[in-house]
Amino acid sequence: MSEGYLDEIDFEDQIEDYILEMDIQSYSSNTLKTYSSILHSFYNYLLTEKKIKDEKGLLRSFKRYLQHLKRDNEVSQNYLYLVAVVIKKFFSFAELSISNEIKAPKRTKSLPKSLNEQEVYNLIHAKDDEYDPEKSNPQNISRLRNKLILTLLYSTGLRVSELIKLKIKTIDYEERTIRVRGKGEKDRIVIFDNATLDLIEEYLEKRGVENEYLFVNQRNNTLTSRYVQYMIKEYAEKAGIKRRVTPHILRHSFATHLLKNGVDIRAIQQLLGHSNLSTTQIYTSVDMHTLKDVYDDAWLSREQNVRKNNELESFTE
Repeated sequence: MSEGYLDEIDFEDQIEDYILEMDIQSYSSNTLKTYSSILHSFYNYLLTEKKIKDEKGLLRSFKRYLQHLKRDNEVSQNYLYLVAVVIKKFFSFAELSISNEIKAPKRTKSLPKSLNEQEVYNLIHAKDDEYDPEKSNPQNISRLRNKLILTLLYSTGLRVSELIKLKIKTIDYEERTIRVRGKGEKDRIVIFDNATLDLIEEYLEKRGVENEYLFVNQRNNTLTSRYVQYMIKEYAEKAGIKRRVTPHILRHSFATHLLKNGVDIRAIQQLLGHSNLSTTQIYTSVDMHTLKDVYDDAWLSREQNVRKNNELESFTE
């Protein structure tokens, strides 16, 4: 077994120190959980290895671990990439020189999925027939709250982790903006329309509880990400949407629809809270139908210009 070498370099303690340092640096709770899970799974695998005596042996075990994940666990290529990146960063933190020798596997690049405008409309209004604006019973308030959640996710591009932490005091009703604290504890401003403003005011008027957070359940507790995910799945089924719908797909849809309607990509970058434009470009995938329309319009314009030039030349002759 390999406990001797791992104890010698304080491997398990280094993991705890690394996660603690990330927490101090204000990484999100989801990121902390992911990194901790990956590193502890790797550590447990290393304990089953027999011949780790030095860094070179540790590097060989790392490569065997990736092979194990790929062949035995059949994980995705993107997950392999994530594991390699996390372990490489950890090795660097632990001042292990082999971090420079780790190369992350290639990621598979797939176009982000998004809903079309009609699907988004059907999703948001999926349970309108069950909502009675004259009633203020708990079930009715929950339907109003859920409609507001769907509307905000789509109209602002919020992450679900940001949505469930929204505080009422961050809403500017006159400017129709919300101050959001996103990844890395960075603040940004998102915008919403008048219809969303009406929903916010109606919900706050009817929910009947005092709480600094915008979204709460019937027990006056804040919502969880899991609840929002489950709710969206339920509404998608009611709306007749056959494919998987998640909060992140609504974020994709927000960005893609803005781009299709002529909004500058740098403005979208700011609304999404991205540090790098390249990240925004991944989110804002315009569907093939739109690309074909743009292509056909451009080609038709070219042919019309050529025809006009030919007619002009014939006339001057």
